[in-house]
This record gives sequence, C-alpha cells and structure tokens, in this order.
Amino acid sequence: MSSTPIPESVADDTNTRVDAPSPEGTRLRVGRLTKAHGLKGGLKLELFTDAPEKRFVPGAVFALQVPTDSPWHGKTLELGELRWYNSHPVGFFTGISDRSAAETLAKAILWVEHEGLEVSDEPDAWFDHQLVGLSVVRDGREVGTIARVDHLPAQDLLAVETPSGEVLVPFVSAIVPSVDLASRTITVTPPLGLFEELVDDAAESDAEAGAERDETAPVTASDPDVAASEDQK
Repeated sequence: MSSTPIPESVADDTNTRVDAPSPEGTRLRVGRLTKAHGLKGGLKLELFTDAPEKRFVPGAVFALQVPTDSPWHGKTLELGELRWYNSHPVGFFTGISDRSAAETLAKAILWVEHEGLEVSDEPDAWFDHQLVGLSVVRDGREVGTIARVDHLPAQDLLAVETPSGEVLVPFVSAIVPSVDLASRTITVTPPLGLFEELVDDAAESDAEAGAERDETAPVTASDPDVAASEDQK
C-alpha cells in the first residue's frame, strides 16, 4: 500500500535497490523493520497501517522486501509477539532470538496478502493497484500515466509513463499534492527538469549577450553601404 506521501525531510542512509515480493496476488505494505532492539531479537517497527492490532498478531506471516543479496531474500517472517516500549512498537519473530540475527533484518519492508478490500481503511493512503493507470496532470494538462509504484526504503516513487519515456516522481506531498480516485487523476507540481530538459542558462545567457553585441557593434567597412560611402569620400 502507498501511504500518505512522506515529507521530503525524511531520508535513509542507503540507496540500495530492492525487489518487491512477487505479485502472486495483491499485497499490502504494512511496516518496516528499522533496527534491532535489545539482545533478544526484537526489532523496532515503522508501521504503515492504522490497525496494527489486526495486522500484527501472533502467527501473522509477512513477505519480505529486502536487497537481492540479503540472506532473507525470497523468505517470509512469522510474528511471535508485538510489544510496545514508550509508545514504539517492537516485533519479536520466530527464529530471531538474538541481536545479531535481528540486525540482518534491519530496513526490511513487511508485506501481507490483500484481503479483498477495495479501499484503504487509512486516511490519505492507497493500494498500489488503485494508483496504477491513473492519469498524471500537471498545470491542467495530462503528462502521463502511472505505470507502477516503486517502494524504496527512503520513499515511494511513482513511475510515470510519458510520450518521451519513464519519469520517476517522488511520492511526497510537495510534489504530489492530490490523488483523486473518483476522477482517476493524480495532480503533480514537480520541480523544473523532472518532466522536461532544462535549457542551459549559461549557454542561453551567452547567446543573448552575443546577439546584443551584434546589435550594438560598430559597422565595419565590410558593409556594402559603408564601403560605398567611403569610396565617395
């Protein structure tokens, strides 16, 4: 699921490319393991759901989105218990019994199978299948169509198919202020250069300066009119 566009100030210290779980059905992204907690295999969680009491119950099984070189690639993880420490959720998982094992799962994204819901139970949150195919509108003009949603550790990216190729748009509120499922449109306010090539300001300035010099430069004797005038003298 694609949650509320995250602020641009949120960052992560890795740009490692990851592979999402294979789409055997529609899956929902419900959390991310941030770092190890304590010495008994606990992992702090960033929740992408407003109903952790439904998603994170003992025995719940999660598909993992991790780098392809991770020992957890292609595997699942079963929750043993969810505890809260100072209002922060910490998960304890089957087979993860010490801090070293927990550290191998840091930054893994957790997915669950879709339960057939057509709308999210969270405000300003969308399932990937709801976004794919929507028209992308900029300044009242359609510029492309959502081809897919890429979920990276730092932020989500909307892959927009345009006539000139694919454009990756950060799914942040400053760039994607509106998602309208009823009209099947997404409004974007991207910075210059995201959907078009920027003109080289330096080259443009040089060209303008050259044109100005040509207009104000003194006429030389090579001009026919001037040469004729000189001959008359």
